[in-house]
Amino acid sequence: MIRHLFKMVWNRRRTNALIILEILFSFLVLFGVTTLGVYYLNLYHQPLGFKYQNVWNLGVDVKINRNDEWTPEMVETARQVFLALQDFSEIEGFAGIQNRIFGSSTSTTQVGENQLSMQNEVTDRFKDVMGLQLTHGRWFDRSDDGVNYDPVVINERLRQAYFGSEDPLGKNIAHPKRERHRRVIGIVTDFRQHGELDSLSNYFFQRTRIGHPKDRPPQNILIKLRPGTTASFEEKLVTRLQAVARNWSFEVQPLSVSRESKLRWGLAPLIAVGIVATFLLIMVALGLVGVLWQNVTQRTKELGLRRALGGTAGSVQLQVLGELFVTTTAGIALGSLLIVQMPLLGVISNIGGAVYIYSFVISLLVMYAITTLCGLYPSSLATKVQPATALHYE
Repeated sequence: MIRHLFKMVWNRRRTNALIILEILFSFLVLFGVTTLGVYYLNLYHQPLGFKYQNVWNLGVDVKINRNDEWTPEMVETARQVFLALQDFSEIEGFAGIQNRIFGSSTSTTQVGENQLSMQNEVTDRFKDVMGLQLTHGRWFDRSDDGVNYDPVVINERLRQAYFGSEDPLGKNIAHPKRERHRRVIGIVTDFRQHGELDSLSNYFFQRTRIGHPKDRPPQNILIKLRPGTTASFEEKLVTRLQAVARNWSFEVQPLSVSRESKLRWGLAPLIAVGIVATFLLIMVALGLVGVLWQNVTQRTKELGLRRALGGTAGSVQLQVLGELFVTTTAGIALGSLLIVQMPLLGVISNIGGAVYIYSFVISLLVMYAITTLCGLYPSSLATKVQPATALHYE
């Protein structure tokens, strides 16, 4: 039976070539969209590495110029702001951070000779405020005052990428243009600053001290609120801080709100790509139905003769669907040959093997499901061809 199906497909190779090409391009598009969706779905379910619930971000415009210079007055004002935060009973804890969580700003630096890493400047209480989990070593504390190196806490991904199987505690992270070494004092789980759709990347924290003349004031303050604190606390907070820092401006936004906004912006292009791909597959499916319909119409004599020779309606339908299955397999096989080349060429090296395999299997199943649905109506038309119809062509 299978040999017969291949023979029938080959005998109509010119017509089936169009179907194979449609299936080939549809399969490639479907694989691309599926890979994108599976990749970001996998990212979404990865842990963030911190807890954002019940935490507000207090954006601080400290009026630093473009040359990133700060004055002793700015440093002192920052110290007074942090002292004022201690007076609020609604605040459970607070910490400074340079680049905002769920924001758009990112700082990167070179580590070693050919690797990059994201970095951020934080104060000593950052770990407790954001609920970071140490896997090795310790967090920043006052014992780091006066050392002749810059203490850093790295994430697990940077540890694996830079140190491999070695114990990184007490070792330096080299930089070709830095005279002062960065020394690892602790390791945390993978930290994704920009949210659930942020890819896993190398990351480390560098210590900054409030009130120290050599450390620039943080541009953001993370405030962990006590349970039951309402949104009305925002006005009270800003009014108090504005009295301390009259020339500065403050903007409060809960991290939960920032997260939702970041997700919307991240999902918008993915949804757009998904909609375009869906309409493309619908157009291909309609075209495939039309081609199959025409194919059945042109084979009225052949199908009628088979019915006259005793072929049942079910066997005729299975023949049409079987031929479609063969052509679908041919198109998918050609597409698979192209897809297999992608990991070899490093095109999707950042996606991961599991995502690649899952996407391929899902695309395979969906493609067969689409072609089967497209073939149901034309194949049902083939079952209605009567033997007398075939005699009409004699």
